[in-house]
Amino acid sequence: MAEMNTQSNPGKQRGGQRAKKLSTRVDMTPMVDLGFLLITFFMLTTTLLQPKTMDLIMPRDDGEPQSLAESNAMTVLLGANNTVKYYEGMYHPEDVKTTTYGEIREAIIKKKEDIMKKTGDNKLMVLIKADNDANYRNVVDIMDEMLINRVDRYAMVDITDEEKALLK
Repeated sequence: MAEMNTQSNPGKQRGGQRAKKLSTRVDMTPMVDLGFLLITFFMLTTTLLQPKTMDLIMPRDDGEPQSLAESNAMTVLLGANNTVKYYEGMYHPEDVKTTTYGEIREAIIKKKEDIMKKTGDNKLMVLIKADNDANYRNVVDIMDEMLINRVDRYAMVDITDEEKALLK
């Protein structure tokens, strides 16, 4: 609370009576309490950071694999030392192309445009197969490419022995 202290000087004063000097002292305790209450209120009512998650689409419950047209499929192989290889359709060793992470985007865009011209719909399905020697950053980079290129359907699948031999 605010408090007014008045001090009177009980002595003789020369030339008449002087005006009384008032001293003020403001108690800041309630103001500090209010400040902490406001800080607490805003901390509890504010959303600080929304968690960023990736949508996960699980396989069907009946266990039947979904059919995929060969013309809509693209497989990306990830190996050791930032090796990236890809092929379109079914696996044929002569069709496998070696590329880099900078060039894989162009290949995805080209395949997506070809499918859009043929079907008029975005039916591209990218199968991502990582070797045991591929590092985690490469997998994240290729998943980022899926998001950047707006590939709606992609899956992480197991790599076959023939594909592993191709990456060596």
